[in-house]
Amino acid sequence: QIGSFQALKHRMADMKVLLEGARSALAWAIDAVLAGDPNALIACAGARAFCSDAYLKIAAEGIQLHGGIGFTWEHHAHLFFKRARSSSTLLDPPEYHRERVARAVIDALGQDT
Repeated sequence: QIGSFQALKHRMADMKVLLEGARSALAWAIDAVLAGDPNALIACAGARAFCSDAYLKIAAEGIQLHGGIGFTWEHHAHLFFKRARSSSTLLDPPEYHRERVARAVIDALGQDT
């Protein structure tokens, strides 16, 4: 049973923290859009960047926690890793979305002064 090793428990706890952070970012983005919040762009771009990074990190950690699974690409863990990588490319990389957040924040600060 993989969960009986404390070193693995710590890594899985880190993955859980990333997952919960991604859920929170997504909930913020959904609420902002539904409420017509003027910061919805920031919320959506931030959620997209965070969720993409979290998905890729969790998928990569899953492979490592299962012993690297370097001998086959047909395992489900690699399928999730490939999906995380391809969705990052298909839906614009997280760096692009972080740049959108930065521009929106700079624009908002410029309007206040």
